[in-house]
Formats: sequence, C-alpha cells, structure tokens
Amino acid sequence: MQMKRSGRIHYLAVDFDGSGRSVQGFTTRREGVSRPPYNSLNLGMNTLDQPSNVEGNRSILTRAFGVNQEALVSVRQVHGSDILVIDEPNEEYDHFSSVESDAVITNQPGVMIGICVADCVPILLCDSVKGVVAAVHAGWQGTAAKLAAKTVAGMKSLFGSDPGELQAAIGPGIGKCCYEVDAPVRQAFLQNGIPWDSFAEARDEGKWRLDMAAANRDLLLSAGVPASAIQVSDMCVCCRKDLFFSYRRDNGDTGRQMGFIMLTQD
Repeated sequence: MQMKRSGRIHYLAVDFDGSGRSVQGFTTRREGVSRPPYNSLNLGMNTLDQPSNVEGNRSILTRAFGVNQEALVSVRQVHGSDILVIDEPNEEYDHFSSVESDAVITNQPGVMIGICVADCVPILLCDSVKGVVAAVHAGWQGTAAKLAAKTVAGMKSLFGSDPGELQAAIGPGIGKCCYEVDAPVRQAFLQNGIPWDSFAEARDEGKWRLDMAAANRDLLLSAGVPASAIQVSDMCVCCRKDLFFSYRRDNGDTGRQMGFIMLTQD
C-alpha cells in the first residue's frame, strides 16, 4: 500500500494483482469540504456533520475514480454480521443506505462499495478471476463474529470464488498501541473460538490491548486466503490525526474515512 492522489482524493492505494480488474483503497481525511471537527473529507452519514457536506465529499470521491455518486453503495452499519449481496444491476443504489449490514459483496462492475470507519478495521477482498469484490466493516463485534471469514465463505458459495485466489487488504484502524478493551470483548472472542491470547496483551486487571488487524488477518488465513495475498496497513488511526479520524481519540465527535473497492467496467 502507498499514499496516492486521484483528483482531490488522498488515499492509501492498494494494488492487488496488477490486473487492473478493480480499483480500491482507503481514504484519508484530507481535501474535503467539511468543517471542524469533521474536517475535511468526512464520508460518514452517521455523524453530526451537515448532510450536504458529506454528499459533497462523496461526490469528490466518486468523481476521482470516474463514476457518478449514484454508483457509490454504502450501508447502515450496525456492528453485526449480515452481508449485503448485489448481484444484478440497479438503476439507483442509494436505497441500500438504509439496509443494516456490515459487509457488501458484488459482482457488478462500475459499482463502488464502501465501508465507513473511524477506529474499526476496514477490509477489502478481490477475486479478479471471477470478478467479485467485497468490503467488510470489522469492529470488535464483527471480528468476534468472524465476519471477514464469513464474507470469504459468501464469495465462495454465491459466486464460486476460490479463497486461494483471493486478494485481501486490511486498512488503517485503531492499533494495538491505542486500543484498550475489557472483559466483555475478551469473552466474545473466546465464545467464538478466537485465540484471544494471540491478539491481546494484558494491561491492568481486566484490561487488554487488542490487535484487531492481526485477528482479522488470522480469520482470513483460516478462511483459506493465502498469507502472501493479505496486505495489512501498519498505520494507527488514533496516532495519525493528520490523516485519519478516530472515534476514541476524538471522543465520538469525528468524521469517517472509507475503505472502497470497485470492479472496473468490462
């Protein structure tokens, strides 16, 4: 991954296999129209930012990659484990914004799917052989629910994707350096058979530092994605206020960056 600029968008670009079958990356907070504390490229509708600002920012994003804003699909993220599947053309995609889901899979070219985050881990998946992409929102609840692995399984069962041919990118989220969690998080991981001690470091009594990126990488490996095909950002959004929003750092009053991916037109 490397920082690039397209139009007015500064983003962490991901090059999966050089095929050009898809474009994808993780946005930063730079060069939008939102005012503090959402300055400036806030892409999240679930904030107290002016909706017109968010719409303007989303237009900046889509125009940077040659599509209309109507082609951007985002969902109502609820820290669950449901997956939205888009497997046919739609005249309009904005109706998906009310669908409660935390992952999106599509085989439709020209449709940009996006996951908004401000600490949670954004994950992008690409099957350039079958022409299928996915975006996953993995907070601690989604990680505990193994949503990344569930999304890989969905790509396999619905579209015939071979996990061994998938490419994956785990984008910037809150790092282990800044993410302290308590016993209920630990219990959720253990109840679902996730090896807690492999991803968490004990701090004070009843407190741990959790590495969500590492946990999701392990989930992708367990789902059959090759280690060599998984890219992981080493940026902590909480540490990098110059580049990213962070819900925890900013006490909840902040914007959202987006992990986005789109199959190019045939």
